[in-house]
Amino acid sequence: MNKLPIETRVQILRLLCEGSSMRSISRVAGVSINTVTKLLVDAGLACANFHDEVVREIPAQRVQCDEIWSFSYAKQKNVKHAKAAPEGAGDAWTWTGIDADSKLIVSWHVGDRSAFTGTSFMADLKARLANRVQLTTDGHRAYLKAVSEVDFDADFAMLNKIFAATPAGPGRYSPAACIGTIKTPVMGNPDPQHISTSFVERQNLTMRVSMRRFTRLTAFSKKFENHCHALALYFFFYNFCRVHKTLGATPAMAAGVTDRIMKMEDAVSLIDAANPIPAIRGPYKKSAAAEISN
Repeated sequence: MNKLPIETRVQILRLLCEGSSMRSISRVAGVSINTVTKLLVDAGLACANFHDEVVREIPAQRVQCDEIWSFSYAKQKNVKHAKAAPEGAGDAWTWTGIDADSKLIVSWHVGDRSAFTGTSFMADLKARLANRVQLTTDGHRAYLKAVSEVDFDADFAMLNKIFAATPAGPGRYSPAACIGTIKTPVMGNPDPQHISTSFVERQNLTMRVSMRRFTRLTAFSKKFENHCHALALYFFFYNFCRVHKTLGATPAMAAGVTDRIMKMEDAVSLIDAANPIPAIRGPYKKSAAAEISN
């Protein structure tokens, strides 16, 4: 079985996390686009499993949640007119929950923006926390049902933004100017000073500039599955490899999940562990009886 040198695989994974497109990576690394895609799929599966196993019992105190929009193959309004749209085409919302102190992405989920997806996200977030937290979300009403249905033990508050009444032009992506916020306690006794979504929104900006799939105007995911694989790789890089300037360590180190800065070589090791090379069989030798009969 042919396998790329570890240096080439590390280079491809690093470029995937630094905002390079897959075709530009194939040109820089001197490999085919199919090779880059295969490595992305393998890395995404390995990193998602690693996150699921390791990011548990997080001793967070304040958790902020938000969702960020993108799409795969075509925007939702254009899917019905798209030619041969694959399953999963349309809007793809990434729900994220971040520990405000360690900046660790505790949980993430990709789907639509419905209360059903919100409930799945909140259930996973709840399962990864070690104690009661102060939970802050934006004003999306799906969070109300999600927190209630999973019986989330938290001091829950919502931060509702007030936007200026400015008309949105055609093709506009950004919301109108925010002119104020309303802090709304929902459950428990949340501290008003910490009712904020600033950290999770800043992380969403980092995610948007770090992955070409989120630039929307010039690039987007062609397959929903590859979109999820790219996110799994990015969150591994963000949590375990990228040193946060305000912390002087990775978010995983700040949260006590690991005691060292991990590298992309570790991601390659995860891939190899999940996809071991089959034993190479020796040349086939006929038996004496078979030789005679032939």
